[in-house]
Amino acid sequence: MPFDSVRLVVFLWVTAWLAYVSRASLLVPRSHGFYRFLAWEAILALALLNVDGWFREPFSWHQLISWFLLMASLLLVIYGALLLRHVGRPSSQRDDLPLFLFEKTTNLVTVGAYRYIRHPMYSSLLFLAWGIFFKAPSWIGGLLALASTLSLVIAARIEEVENVRFFGDVYREYMKRTKMFIPFLF
Repeated sequence: MPFDSVRLVVFLWVTAWLAYVSRASLLVPRSHGFYRFLAWEAILALALLNVDGWFREPFSWHQLISWFLLMASLLLVIYGALLLRHVGRPSSQRDDLPLFLFEKTTNLVTVGAYRYIRHPMYSSLLFLAWGIFFKAPSWIGGLLALASTLSLVIAARIEEVENVRFFGDVYREYMKRTKMFIPFLF
């Protein structure tokens, strides 16, 4: 189904909310939050594009892949957020302006999912994008999923520079023994 007026209004409203939430990062285009915003936008467009295909052919190969990726996304975001909160101990005392409070960790988290991957929260968004893509695969959807993936890779690389600046050599060593998004692969 084409991008109708209801979807356009939803896209504009959610974009306005995301822009408000990301306003500090949007003012600093070299921050990881700027590229995370772009990933969110691509995921939003992809979700609105594929909304009609969520429950069509529920046991088809692409729907099964989709549900697997969406469940992995949900588990990673919840687990990653809990680890950041309890182990990372965010503090408003950190003066990294464009960061959200949950990102202002004072301890480097290297347990749980963080033992294998450096960016479980971005992995969650990556799995979300591709999970939504597989709901109704298309060329446009593939381009949006790729745009989201590219934005997340750029965001992660910028965040790693920020983390090296804050945590120093400890983070460099952590980078050597972990993957970015997918354990043992990437």
